[in-house]
Amino acid sequence: MDLYYMPASAPCRSVEMTAKAVGVTLNKKPLNLMAGEHLTPEYLKINPQHTIPTLVDNGFAIWESRAIMGYLVEKYGKDDSLYPKDPQTRAVVNQRLYFDMGTLYKSFSDYFYPQYRLKQPADPEKFKQMEVALGFFDTFLDGQTYAAGNSITIADLALVATVSTLVLVGVDITKFPNVNKWWENAKETVPGFDDNWAACLEAKKLFDQMKNN
Repeated sequence: MDLYYMPASAPCRSVEMTAKAVGVTLNKKPLNLMAGEHLTPEYLKINPQHTIPTLVDNGFAIWESRAIMGYLVEKYGKDDSLYPKDPQTRAVVNQRLYFDMGTLYKSFSDYFYPQYRLKQPADPEKFKQMEVALGFFDTFLDGQTYAAGNSITIADLALVATVSTLVLVGVDITKFPNVNKWWENAKETVPGFDDNWAACLEAKKLFDQMKNN
């Protein structure tokens, strides 16, 4: 099973943690996006959208990290605990995944990427939006241990990848007590957390290089 990925990418790391959780071994194929390796004719045949991560399982190609995560659990999970089949429970997991994609991770991208990629100054308003998103997540976590209830789901894995990146670049999550408590628990309970954090530390070098060049 091939995973085309970039270690610095939070969505890629969330897929890696999901694979770890379900016991799947990935044949990792790193792509250098800066060098345009995602735009080769060979890769475009696999994924015409030329995004990462992309998973190829016995000739079946799927991209978008949250779709990959659900696929891995449904095909290879020993049970449905990571992505429960109960409609209401799954709806909450999906809501958290969409929140991560469209609100929390997006707020990180909106604030940091212009600084790293375009050398623009930090925008305080965009930083406030990131804190608003963290405030929402803090509310979601009130009275529960994990993102979508009291057991780990793929929502936690996606959010751990995002929050890892926020922590790495210096966002103070201690202002959000429920998020901070969840984060500290995740360090001990999330499969593949250590590998995720090690990849983050490598990503920091890339971020610093992009910002300083």
